[in-house]
Amino acid sequence: MWTVHPFLKACCMMDLPISLKWWINFLLCALLFGFSFGEVRYVLPEEMKKGSVIGNVALDLGLQVSELQARRARVVAEGTSQLCELDTTSGNLLISQRIDREELCAQANICILQFQLVVEDPLQAFSLVLDITDINDHSPEFTTGDVKLDLVESTVVGRRFPLESAHDPDLGINSIREYKLSNNDHFALEMSTQINGNTYPELVLKKQLDREAEATHLLEINGIDGGNPVRSGTAFIRIHVLDANDNVPIFSQRVYKASVPENSAIGTLITTLNATDLDEGVYGEITYSFSHLSDKMGGIIEVSALTGEVRVAGVIDYEEASSHELGVQAKDGGGQASHCKLVIDVIDLNDNKPVIEIKSASANVAEVAKPGTMVALINIYDMDTGSSGRVTCSIPDNVPFKLESEVKNYYMLVTDGVLDREFQPEYNITVTATDSGSPSLSSVKVITVVVNDVNDNLPTFTHSQYNANILENQPVGTFVIKLEAQDSDDGINAKILYHISKDTNSEVSSFLTINPDTGELFTSRLFDYEQSAHFQIKVTAQDGGDPQLSTTCTVNVFIQDQNDNAPVILYPVQTSGFIAEDVVPIEAPRGYLVTKVVAVDADSGHNAWLSYRIIKATRSNLFMADLHTGEIRTLRTFMEEDESKHTLVVLVTDNGRESLSATATVSITFGDGLPVLSELYEFADESQDNDNLTLYLIIALSTVSFLFVLLISGVLYFNLCRRSYVYRSNTSSLPVFPTTYCTSTLTDFSRCGTLPREDRYDPFMTTGSWRGDFRFGSNTDTDTLKKRSAAYQKSTLRHLSAERSSLKVRAGPTHPCYVIK
Repeated sequence: MWTVHPFLKACCMMDLPISLKWWINFLLCALLFGFSFGEVRYVLPEEMKKGSVIGNVALDLGLQVSELQARRARVVAEGTSQLCELDTTSGNLLISQRIDREELCAQANICILQFQLVVEDPLQAFSLVLDITDINDHSPEFTTGDVKLDLVESTVVGRRFPLESAHDPDLGINSIREYKLSNNDHFALEMSTQINGNTYPELVLKKQLDREAEATHLLEINGIDGGNPVRSGTAFIRIHVLDANDNVPIFSQRVYKASVPENSAIGTLITTLNATDLDEGVYGEITYSFSHLSDKMGGIIEVSALTGEVRVAGVIDYEEASSHELGVQAKDGGGQASHCKLVIDVIDLNDNKPVIEIKSASANVAEVAKPGTMVALINIYDMDTGSSGRVTCSIPDNVPFKLESEVKNYYMLVTDGVLDREFQPEYNITVTATDSGSPSLSSVKVITVVVNDVNDNLPTFTHSQYNANILENQPVGTFVIKLEAQDSDDGINAKILYHISKDTNSEVSSFLTINPDTGELFTSRLFDYEQSAHFQIKVTAQDGGDPQLSTTCTVNVFIQDQNDNAPVILYPVQTSGFIAEDVVPIEAPRGYLVTKVVAVDADSGHNAWLSYRIIKATRSNLFMADLHTGEIRTLRTFMEEDESKHTLVVLVTDNGRESLSATATVSITFGDGLPVLSELYEFADESQDNDNLTLYLIIALSTVSFLFVLLISGVLYFNLCRRSYVYRSNTSSLPVFPTTYCTSTLTDFSRCGTLPREDRYDPFMTTGSWRGDFRFGSNTDTDTLKKRSAAYQKSTLRHLSAERSSLKVRAGPTHPCYVIK
């Protein structure tokens, strides 16, 4: 980018025709103020007032004034004090401290100050160059305001006496231009030039002195500069005319040159001055002194008045001044003196470590920052010169950053790879600056860069699927399960909120509520195992980033059964005012199957295991009820004194922790002439043996189950599917419970219990029970028996149909139907 000095810009914008004259003006402006590449250069005089405007950097750099403050624009200095500042409201560069060219650049012909304008978001740096011009702000000054000379009256006309030059810190036209001597008859003032080109005044004797006529001459010398307005300095020359001291001291050299390494020890010999005087006695004794020595040099260099040895008296620092030019005077005892120049060159040593200054640093960088994003601006310089001042800068190779340099002594720390906050949230980058001196010196500075988080990680559940168990009938607000998700991001990007996913069925989603902060699930309704044993919802964990990221898990909720349903008697049908009678042959032997109580329980598992016992009977020693099957058999043969009609009350209880029960009333009548069916008693013993075997099996199963639970703790039992069994007799004329007794509107929950359906229904359908079920008739039935059986069947079906609407029977796809044989 080409930028032009503001004055040059003004020159180029003058309303001139495009002609030779215009181009001449343009070239003159260009030569006077120059172009700069990649920088803005301002030329300004020294000693401007604080707050003075140097120029509008926003306009010159093409920046918007409104973005200066937003991008934290500021001016940083390069190894110097902060002499200027930026007014972000106007874009003007202002003077913030006194600028003294002589203090900053001493006697250098060009005084350049380098600054950097730094803006952030993104981080950029622009070079600002201030060219400080000299103004005539110093008057010439003589070190000695009263110069004394002792001259013998025999001094030859034309003899020249060097005088001390006046000192003016200003440069160029503002420095000393001429000297003037007051009017007199004996002396004139002439200028002489040293080898190095510097001029100095000499006093020239124009007329022979006569001590007797005038013993003292008082002259006034003025040093005048070329500034506007003109400044001057004055000194007085007092000349005492002595008797003849015919010879003056003479230096062996008009200019002495010597060199000394910086940091030399105090007392180190630099050089020895030598002057001779042909006179004898007191007029031949020479003393040496510096004719002009600044306060700064007064403590660094000293000369022996008797020997002329020049030695180190203080700390010599090359960086303060690379050379020193001193005036030396040799004066004899008669007051005559001569002068010479002593030039001391300071040899630079590698005694300064490189300086590392962080001009601007973004403490944070986004982890998605592209390669080449500037993180910090580093200024590196070395006060030494030559190879000792050449500095190289480096950072470790194992960081995703690198250094780039577009401006001398300035390095940009930029990204050089992919950043991942989750892998490394912070970098401590060691910047090492090493010079090329011998031995080389180095400096180290650590820059801490924090990687800002970006929402680039999904929340993650600890499990993709959760299983929860809850008892039915629990109150609303019961805790179900706590879900937990984690996010590798930081801050608000890792703040996780939970909610039930929209993918969940709208009806099911109302079953539970979730704490959005903790992920805890609670019930929002009562659950009934008999209506629903399992449901599934999906929960979403969503972070707080932008854009928001989310993940979903599945929660399976299993409703556990409680013993909240009492057994229901299916047979014999219990109606008010009528109880069906079961007829038994009067000749029935002991163990003869009379009838069977059939009951079901809507619960599952242990809660649905039913047991039967007679709690009331007309004769307590005549009938018995099987504990597990509900079969009622005779305990003995009937006798003549037994009543012809008996009523039994059978208590049916389930196996729940708090058991529920129901009672069935059974009416039994003796019938004469009914045949005794062998099938109903000949397997009685076998049935008893089977009952004993069933008991043993139950005990063995319970033992194995207990050991299995100890070995596999926490394993959930899922319900096993089973097919429904319909027990039918091969006698087509037997009465059967119709399938319509089991309503089609009921739902099958046979898969949801803690035990298979066989275990839930087989208590009243035990092995071999078909043999003992009530059955009328055989291949040898008479017509009478057939009529009785048909009448009994009609009666039973009539009562069952009347009770169907009031009974609830659990049934699956295949309804459990009960056959009376």
